[in-house]
Order: sequence, then structure tokens, then C-alpha cells
Amino acid sequence: MRMPVLFIGHGNPMNAVEDNAFSRAWIAIGRELPRPEAVLCISAHWETDGPAVTAMPKPRTIHDFYGFPRFLHEQQYPAPGSPSLAERIRAMVHGADLRLDHEWGLDHGTWAVMRRLFPLADIPVVQLSLDRTRPPTDHYELGRALAPLRDRGILILGSGNIVHNLGMLAWENSAYDWAVEFDELIKGRILAGDHPAIINYPQWGDLARLAVPTNEHYLPLLYALALQEEGEPIQFAAEQVTLGSVSMRSLRIG
Repeated sequence: MRMPVLFIGHGNPMNAVEDNAFSRAWIAIGRELPRPEAVLCISAHWETDGPAVTAMPKPRTIHDFYGFPRFLHEQQYPAPGSPSLAERIRAMVHGADLRLDHEWGLDHGTWAVMRRLFPLADIPVVQLSLDRTRPPTDHYELGRALAPLRDRGILILGSGNIVHNLGMLAWENSAYDWAVEFDELIKGRILAGDHPAIINYPQWGDLARLAVPTNEHYLPLLYALALQEEGEPIQFAAEQVTLGSVSMRSLRIG
């Protein structure tokens, strides 16, 4: 069976522990998924100079945030890693100079979502870093190179946010007009299959600069879209902008 592909708008780390519309949407997605052999996650929260993939057998749970309740910092997601999958990925993308990493682990872009999708933490998880030295086109092409994993039972998960501007954050359930406009604009381009426009998001000028002031939360979307085969359906979930400037839009391909 060809595995689906996910992009999850992960937003506030508290979504890992709170009962809300977003966490319930992730739980519902998880219940509908076939059980994968392993999960490969591309998280907004691991940037490196040159790409890397976690290759340890027991990745640690990383609490890469501050100012949140102690309870959140105490959360653990003890899923196993998969050194063999990491080696397979390195072999598949040999031209990218991918290195095996034994230090990182699972950051909250991964475990906050995974504990909702697969709460038993019994499925191996590896992370692929975002190479901050590469343009969006290169990230999309790297995503395409991962396509054979779908036919080997691997669920590929991009975790970020289409709109993510912490400098404009509002701690309330609200949305700036520009944030909604950009989120809807990208939705329309996704439905049209217009991946070149999504890759070239700076074309939308000030709107894009507000929605994507830095691109680490946007890039995981490109990995997911790169894996869409012609004619594959897309389902959206959690279609909401909250905190003023954070799009929680999630999607499933296939």
C-alpha cells in the first residue's frame, strides 16, 4: 500500500497536551491512517548547514521552547528511532551529502504531533533536517527524491505552518486579514496543483513577507507537496488561522 503524506500545522506547543480543535483534528487523522512501518518527519524546528537525518536507535524528546507550563516540559515521546531507515534515506539522496546525526532527537514539531497521531509511541520515527543553505526549490526536489519510501510503508510528515509570524502574534483566537488571505491563497494554489507558484511564494510581495518572514515553518509544506502524484486527492483539516498570525491548516495527500 502506498502510504499517505501529511502536512500538519503544529502551532502552539500546548496543542501537544490541550484538548482543542487542532489536537482533535490530529487524533482524527491518526485514526484514519494505515499503520506505517516508520515515520519520517521534516520539522520546522531542526535547521542545519547541510541536510542531516537522525540515526540513533532511541531518540530523545527535545523540549525546544520556554515559558510554558512544567507539565509540558515533562512530556516524553519514547518512540524508537530507525538507523536502518536513516541509512536507506542517505542512500536514496546520495547527491545531497546527507549526514547521519546521533545527537538531535525528536523536537516538538515532531513529538507534539506524533503523540496525537500515534499515542502509543511504538512506531519508529526519524527526522530529516532543513538545510538552511538551500533555496526552496532544492527542498522541493529533495522531497521528490523521498517518494519511493511511500511504497515501503513509510509515512512522510511535514510539520510547520503555512503562515507563521511570531513577531505579530496575538494571544487570542483571532486572525489578521493578511494571514487569512495568504492561507487561502496557498490553499487555492494547492488545489490547482500549482506547485511552482507555492515554491516561489516571494512573488506575493508584502503579503508573503508578513506571512513567511522566515521560511523554516513553510518549507515542510514543500516536502509534502513534492510527494503528490498526479491525480492524488488532498483533504484539509484544521483550516483556521489563530493567534493572529499562525495558520493551523493541515492536509493529507492520498
